[in-house]
Amino acid sequence: MQSIEIVEWLRQNPEFFEEFADELSQIYVPHSHRGQAVSLAERQLLTLREKNRALELRLSELLQFGEENDVTSDKLHRLTVDLLRAEDLAGVIGTLEYHLRERFGVPHVALRLWMPNVVGVLREFEPVGEEVGRLAQNLISPYCGPYVTEEVLGWFGEAGSGLKSFALFALRAGDEPFGILVMASEDSERFYPDMGTLYLQRLSELVSAALLRIVRFEPVPAEV
Repeated sequence: MQSIEIVEWLRQNPEFFEEFADELSQIYVPHSHRGQAVSLAERQLLTLREKNRALELRLSELLQFGEENDVTSDKLHRLTVDLLRAEDLAGVIGTLEYHLRERFGVPHVALRLWMPNVVGVLREFEPVGEEVGRLAQNLISPYCGPYVTEEVLGWFGEAGSGLKSFALFALRAGDEPFGILVMASEDSERFYPDMGTLYLQRLSELVSAALLRIVRFEPVPAEV
């Protein structure tokens, strides 16, 4: 009889443990950590304790994640309130950059916007290449990882050579992108490919709405 067959038989005949309780108490099995034999009942108790420790560790991790999410939600709330107080385009951009750097601790931020009906001298409206336009079009969800285009890297000036991780998302009016926001860090683990992007997605929607509250975006009609 194979081991799995024995296990399955015991599952189907739980009364076995009651009928042979005395005999089972005299069975000793190896203990992987102590290097000695323990009774079957003690081994079961040790197994339950190990499972309990694993559950406690998992619960501790979940509580930590919950606390971190609470902190992030509070920061996002404060950003939202301050963006609502901004009265012009420069105010929205300045508020955004302040919160990202001072509240969220993002060391490097770059924002580029293309809104044909906006005339101004803000650096955020400096022309971007076709590659950036395609990048924004393809950014259906935020990207986190070690790669950006050479043009995007150039937005960070001399600091660009030391940057190792990036988070970027498109700003949209409906389905049409009108800008892109890039956050960067010298820490390769700050923005990594498998990190959650829920708050980044919310941030992209928040920033898009804040900008469109001040400036109406009118896409340039495609040439026929």
